Amino acid sequence: MLDEHDHRALGQRLDLFHLQEEAPGMVFWHPRGFRLYQLLEEQVRQRMRREGYLEVRTPQIYAQPLWERSGHWENFRENMFLVDDGGRQLAVKPVSCPGHIELVQRMAPSYRDLPLRLCEFGLVHRSEPGGALHGLFRLRQFTQDDGHIFCAEEQVQEEVVRFAQSLREFYASFGFDAVQVAFSSRPPVRAGADDVWDKAESWLLSAAKEAGLDCLMQPGQGAFYGPKLEFVLKDRLGREWQCGTIQLDLVLPERFDLRYVDASGAKVRPVMLHRALLGSLERFIGVLLEHHGGALPAWLAPEQVVVASVGEAAQEYAQRFAAKLREAGCRASADVRSESLSRRIVDAHGAGVPWLVVVGAREVEAGAVRLRQRDGAQRDLPWDEAVAELVAACRRASDA
Repeated sequence: MLDEHDHRALGQRLDLFHLQEEAPGMVFWHPRGFRLYQLLEEQVRQRMRREGYLEVRTPQIYAQPLWERSGHWENFRENMFLVDDGGRQLAVKPVSCPGHIELVQRMAPSYRDLPLRLCEFGLVHRSEPGGALHGLFRLRQFTQDDGHIFCAEEQVQEEVVRFAQSLREFYASFGFDAVQVAFSSRPPVRAGADDVWDKAESWLLSAAKEAGLDCLMQPGQGAFYGPKLEFVLKDRLGREWQCGTIQLDLVLPERFDLRYVDASGAKVRPVMLHRALLGSLERFIGVLLEHHGGALPAWLAPEQVVVASVGEAAQEYAQRFAAKLREAGCRASADVRSESLSRRIVDAHGAGVPWLVVVGAREVEAGAVRLRQRDGAQRDLPWDEAVAELVAACRRASDA
């Protein structure tokens, strides 16, 4: 039996998603859950556009030679799903990095194009052991808000500082104010020479210092291609969750012979920064659900307002009010069932709906509605005033 605060139990109660044996480690998103998924995706996409990223889409499967070139075949093969293509080995991608490098190769950038920022909602697959799977926290199929910055050496510090500053503001909008940072250095099994790692670690530490980050040191925990900064959130129960990351990579640009043309016309190797705000959209949703106990902020709730009618005479009025809210941008529906009002209040609360609007004969006659909040507080307001208040309450604060 799952604890009622477990994200898997919350997912069932709120009708968001389910998992089943026929697709181990993969999520069936219900309409309400997929709306939450899309809301999260929209927030990331808006921020990426503001920060100058170009969104791309890359293939799901690559042949063995590409993975050998990237180093994943040697260092990550046990975590990859392999496909036999008539004697040729293919692998379903566990990361989007090689695809982005291939795009940059075709783009053939000059120094004027740098920093070049690419992003992708990359659907990835990793062959996790069955016993390690854990709801949305540990999956075999998930989506990374993957991004890569290709820049000149002198641009590294500014890009890392910019990312770190943006991330704190982003997390705060979801209710996470406590953010810790860890610095993960070279692992025992890695690609690249020690002098390359010395340079990468030095540059990333210097950038972290410039950003004012107080880093917990994690020796040996870096990626096989470079050191990384990991951003750790603390939820309302004091638990820590590693979400965002930025990694400094001098290895893959060398392995792929990636170059840009500088001001003198010379071909120069760029620095590659791997970065993610959330890491995994699915995992972040699980963290969000447990952090808020299923009572998501109104701007994130898949359904923001339910308009419940009392008596047949108020049904059409309730439907018109819900339609007005939808026109104004709210996610609203009318509940005109014959169930008791108390039953419908319980249902709306159980579904995590922040606002319940009640309309009966008296409200119809007065051209008003009764607003009911999650905590049970109630107020009567005229139609137009109620619409304006609900629209404002359902909007993200930073969008107001």
